[in-house]
Order: sequence, then C-alpha cells, then structure tokens
Amino acid sequence: MTTSLRVAAFGLGSMGYGMAQSLLRAGHTAYGFDVNPDAVARFRAEGGAEGSLTDIAPDLDAVVVVVLNAAQAEAVLFGSDGIVPHLKAGAVVICCPTVQPEFARQMEARCGATGVHYLDAPISGGAARAAQGQLSIMAAGTPQAFNAARPVLDACAATVFELGDSAGPGSAMKAVNQLLAGVHIAAMAEAVTFGMTQGIDPETFLRVIPQCAGTSWMLENRAPHIATGDYTPHSAVDIWPKDLGIVLDIAHGAKFGAPIAAAALQQYLAASGMGHGREDDAAVAKVYARNAGLTLPEKKA
Repeated sequence: MTTSLRVAAFGLGSMGYGMAQSLLRAGHTAYGFDVNPDAVARFRAEGGAEGSLTDIAPDLDAVVVVVLNAAQAEAVLFGSDGIVPHLKAGAVVICCPTVQPEFARQMEARCGATGVHYLDAPISGGAARAAQGQLSIMAAGTPQAFNAARPVLDACAATVFELGDSAGPGSAMKAVNQLLAGVHIAAMAEAVTFGMTQGIDPETFLRVIPQCAGTSWMLENRAPHIATGDYTPHSAVDIWPKDLGIVLDIAHGAKFGAPIAAAALQQYLAASGMGHGREDDAAVAKVYARNAGLTLPEKKA
C-alpha cells in the first residue's frame, strides 16, 4: 500500500490545484494554501484538510510548491512566514516552478541546513494532466529526497525523470523544455495567421496541419483557442516573458546564442504590451493579426 502522507500544497493555480486534487485522490492528507481565498475554500470543499500553517507545519511530511517564480518560492520557503524553519527533519520540499538552476541549488543548501530534503522538480503537461495525476516531472535531488517525495510523485506524475543526485539538472531540463514550448506557441500563432493571409481559416488549418509533419503538441493544444476565439487562460501570455527570460539568462551565462527564443520572447512582450498578458498564451496570435490587419475569430455567445 502507498504510504499516506501529510502534504501542504502552496499555489492552487491551474497546475497546483490539479496536483492537490491528485494528492487527495491518492489518499494523502492534503492542505492547500494560496493568496486567493476562493481557491482555498474550493479545495477544502472538495476534501482538502483544514488547519493553520503554524499548527500543521511540524507534522508535515512534504511540501509541494507550485507558485509562479523564484521570488514567490523563496517567500514560501524562507520568507517572514516561511515554512522550512518549522518543518521536521526528514520532511521534503518538492519545488515545481520554473527557476534558474542556481536558485534550485541555493534552496537545496538552505533546506539541507535545517535537515529538510529538497527536490528540484519542475513540471510539464498542462492543467488537465495535472488534475489527472499524469504530469511529467523533471526531478533532481539526493536519493533521500527522492525517497521522501516518492508517494507525492506517484500521485501527481505519469513520468518522473530522475536527472541527478543534487538540485539543478531538473531546472536546467525545464528551461530546455520551455525554450521549445514558448517557441512552438509563437510559431503556431505565426503559422495560423500566415495561413489566414492566404485564405486558410483557422478551422481548416486545424483540420489539416495536425495530420502533417509541421504539427506539434503545442500547436494541437493551443490553436483551437484561436479557432474558437476563446482566450480563457490555461497558461497566460505573461508566463513567457518570465520563462523565456530565464532561458536567455541561462544562455547568456553559457555564452550561448539563442536567437529563435529571443525572437519569440519579443512577440510575448508585444502581446503583453497590447493588454493581453492575462489571456491564454495563444493570444500571441493577436500581435500577428494586428500587424497584418487580420480579424481573428471571435468567441461565440
């Protein structure tokens, strides 16, 4: 039988909420925390455990951090109300946001100084797979960290890639993935709108291209948002200046030129500047449409 753990999930956004649901479904006692009280209330209504952070922290076996960026992760772990100083020795922090590898190494060292394990564990797969417990997790950490985190990983992931015995390689691999994902979304938007200049509407694009060599997972996942005019955010435009910014920072440190990633980043910055930052990242197509004088499909009532 799978060991039942006491787990606190920090960040109940589209990915974190699905992971928290997966923890409940696997039989763990799961607490959910978020700056949005409605998300916390919803999770508790679905079976999430109740309790103040101060009361529950000493008994936690694991902490899952699914926040936006490194600054938020550090605040959760070591801020004025940080959780790590209150955790028991042997507990594990599973840190999932896209961050610099050096940040992951720093957090591992700071956690280790208190006897807490740290797993560098970026995630991929989208909100639907998070809710199904079918994520891919790119993980790195000590064997002890993996052992402590294993029941959580089993609950949340279809595939766990074990990439190293200390933090850093997980975040490095996530940067590689984000380079591809960000470029693929921008390329999809460029292709859809290019097709429109040739009389190919987005629905026809979607009927043909997924059956051809030019397709990609991101194309098949995001292009329907353009075809239906529905930009309800599953992953927002404003994620990409952060993630591709991390990619380019790492590339700069490695003296590696990444011109395609840099070009994609400019399109997301333009979309955000147009006021679309909180829309689904498929809204990067609106940059191309504006520049070409195109009218994209509108959401049907």
